[in-house]
Amino acid sequence: MLAMSRLRILIGCCLAAAVGLFAAEVVAQQPPAVERIAAGVTAAGQDVSGLTVAEAAVRLQGVYGERLERGSVSVRAADLTWRLTPAKARVRFDALASAQRALEAGRSAFGSPVDVPLAVGYSKARVERFAGRIDRRLRRKPRDAQLRISVTRVGVTRSRRGRDIDGRQLARGIGRALRDPRIGRVFKPTLLRPKPKLTADKLRRRATTVITIHQATFTLRLFKNFAVVRSYRVAVGQSGYPTPRGRFAIQSKQVNPVWSVPNAPWAGELAGTTVSGGSASNPLKARWMGIVGGVGIHGTGQAASIGTRASHGCIRMHVPDVIELFGRVPIGTPVLIA
Repeated sequence: MLAMSRLRILIGCCLAAAVGLFAAEVVAQQPPAVERIAAGVTAAGQDVSGLTVAEAAVRLQGVYGERLERGSVSVRAADLTWRLTPAKARVRFDALASAQRALEAGRSAFGSPVDVPLAVGYSKARVERFAGRIDRRLRRKPRDAQLRISVTRVGVTRSRRGRDIDGRQLARGIGRALRDPRIGRVFKPTLLRPKPKLTADKLRRRATTVITIHQATFTLRLFKNFAVVRSYRVAVGQSGYPTPRGRFAIQSKQVNPVWSVPNAPWAGELAGTTVSGGSASNPLKARWMGIVGGVGIHGTGQAASIGTRASHGCIRMHVPDVIELFGRVPIGTPVLIA
């Protein structure tokens, strides 16, 4: 009987040991528990708490993948529309990396709510070029008011405001929309309207005096406040020494001007010399109003030349007329010679 009891005890111990070894082997073969994202964690506003990284990646791809990878950006301004596709911007959405980002954020949040941005990349250079094209298309410089002068009429063109946008700000906004699906993808950039420096009103106050010279009719007209107040008969340049045509201005004024004789054959023995003002041999009588180069308006002692092509480029006037004109014309006065 004693031997039988010992045998039963021995068998029981062996069975217990065998069961223990089996149980340990079963436990060793079970996979470790999969970590889940902490409570209160969202990705771009989408709740992913309690999910594994793989499950969260599937959810984020389903919710945001279509918009991020196929949703175009539109820009509307001045009745024009531009579109940028994600493909052109080289958008890359990594749902798995986004889910991993949520998992890691939950670890360090210690139970506090946290929202993580999605893992989205794009070509910044391409977005900036897109915004730059729009900026250049919309940009228009402001236009100053300008004097419109003909030989018989003086007017003012209207000024115009410019137009522009902040291209850098637009590029930054598009970049944010490409990364965050919650941001709208239709942009209406503010049109900036830079002012011109010179408006029509300012120009009218500034350009109160204008001179026009019509060579075909030998007529000089003086305008004050855009109306003809005086007309004068003049002489102009000979065919070999024509008076220049174009838009100029009064550059200088002198009383009894000194004549610096041009070093030209027509000047004869006076060529290259200087004749004092008021001298009988000085053809520049009484007054001088310089226009361009050596050409100007001056009085003449050859009254018979008025109404003809007689000078070496200058505009000749009767002495009383040039004295009167001189007193009414400031330096800077616009001069049109046609």
